Amino acid sequence: MQIEIRDWSQLPQEERRRILRRSGLDVADVSAPVAAIVRAVADEGDAAIKRFTAEFDAVELDRLELDQRDVQDAANSVPAELAGALDYAIANVRTFHQTQLGPDPAAVTVQPGLTVRERRHPIDSVGIYVPSGRGSFPSMLYMLSVPAKIAGVDHLCLVTPPAANGGIDPAVAYAALATGVDRVFPIGGAQAIAALAYGSASVPRVRKIVGPGSAFVAAAKREVAHIVDTGLPAGPSESIVLAAHGSDPRLVALDLMVEAEHGNDSAAILATDSQELAQQVAAELTGRIPQVAEPRRGFLQRVFTGYGGILHFATLDAAIDFVNEYAPEHLMIHAADPHHVAERIRSAAEVLIGPHTTFSLANYAAGANAVLPTGGWAHSQSPVSVDDFLRRSTVVEVDRHALASMAPHVIRLADYEGFPSHAAALRER
Repeated sequence: MQIEIRDWSQLPQEERRRILRRSGLDVADVSAPVAAIVRAVADEGDAAIKRFTAEFDAVELDRLELDQRDVQDAANSVPAELAGALDYAIANVRTFHQTQLGPDPAAVTVQPGLTVRERRHPIDSVGIYVPSGRGSFPSMLYMLSVPAKIAGVDHLCLVTPPAANGGIDPAVAYAALATGVDRVFPIGGAQAIAALAYGSASVPRVRKIVGPGSAFVAAAKREVAHIVDTGLPAGPSESIVLAAHGSDPRLVALDLMVEAEHGNDSAAILATDSQELAQQVAAELTGRIPQVAEPRRGFLQRVFTGYGGILHFATLDAAIDFVNEYAPEHLMIHAADPHHVAERIRSAAEVLIGPHTTFSLANYAAGANAVLPTGGWAHSQSPVSVDDFLRRSTVVEVDRHALASMAPHVIRLADYEGFPSHAAALRER
């Protein structure tokens, strides 16, 4: 295959818009069937969940919840080396996220007699969706369950598509036990999201649903977003490697292939000011991609001829401007002074500095959360953290002296906005 090098300054506006737009998750084609699935689960509960599981996963479920022994048996089949790797990654993620949980802010005396403080509480119940269509993803589970448990979530439910025997992936089961997941359900797809949103005889209704999935899962989240918090928008994987002249083309090519192998709809872009580097990386990719086994080879080929590829910029400044406009999920910086470049990045969910900090490490075990906003949402959204599993209340207390000084001002505001009862509650005290 040939990797095209495109000059950003010469690209037509429509092609620029297409690259910046990336693939997203186009759920229009599945919205109608997903709405029907959600309605059926809301109306019929367990019966509909079992029916759709048999239809879409070809698994007949006798029961919708796995007991602790089922989960333990699956976890026990994980090889010792893999269990050790999971323990290592989970420990790193826990170490980082524990720093995010501090005491409630101190009360503020706004004026004499008027105090305001903030109290934080964990969300009562959370459902985590872990997909399995393109592989096994225990890392997705611990990236979500660790901060949830640190926040203090009491009821943490896992839903994930069933294995042929009606159980779940062993590594996912291991991660569930290691991170304190409370209940496990071998249910996938839109029916799993609907079950968590509405509840059934077997599946509890939760207050928040987190975790990425297929177009069916994304559409189901949109369908139930009016009754449950559906968390961070999460679409196809996307990454930019920002590389300056002098970077190692072999390492750049290796890093570009990491996120690109997630699927056909991923985006992986090299942004560089060096024509020489662009050509060297193109040659590396051309030689490496055919050596990857299917189905990942097909994913790589389609990504680098679709929403990914190599973009050449006249200057490093122009490449940095592009990154800030794109607002990538993952950004890796190869440059002589990567810290200086990183200081100029305003819009990226994750910034990895230097040639040793590859996406692979961050995806699994660097400690930072790997569940990140995609599709440009890094302009306004942040990586998953402990805060995603907390809710805040403000507590206000006014004594009679503060009431006397505040009342005239508030009465004037209430009168101006036309709220007589607001004003009367003060005038008649």
